[in-house]
Amino acid sequence: MKIRVLLLTFICALAIVPGVRAQAGDSKRDSDEPETELGKRMEKMSGAFRRLRRQVEDPTKNADSLERIAIIRETAEAALKFEPAKKAHLPAAEQAKFVTAYQAQMKDFISLVGKVEAALKANDNEEAKKLVGAM
Repeated sequence: MKIRVLLLTFICALAIVPGVRAQAGDSKRDSDEPETELGKRMEKMSGAFRRLRRQVEDPTKNADSLERIAIIRETAEAALKFEPAKKAHLPAAEQAKFVTAYQAQMKDFISLVGKVEAALKANDNEEAKKLVGAM
């Protein structure tokens, strides 16, 4: 009888845990940080990148991978025009240096995206996988 009660308790706990975890994930969206245009673009880029990372090895998915690369390139180039919200939290003397460093990193990232695109167009998925890993 005790085993049945323990088993029932365990099954109920397993049924509840995904709901609790989903609610815990929502707290990130309710944070005090306002949603910025740059943040929206980075989120879009992140989604495309995650999908690209999963499928970059498969040559049969190169067409879709090239679409993901196009999304990443487009959002990265658009993000280059914005300044990170973190800039406001830095001392005035460091703000310009921070923005310059951000833009330089974004330009390096965009050139890396171009290399991944070239590797995918050449059907060199192993090289593309290495480059995606470097991204």
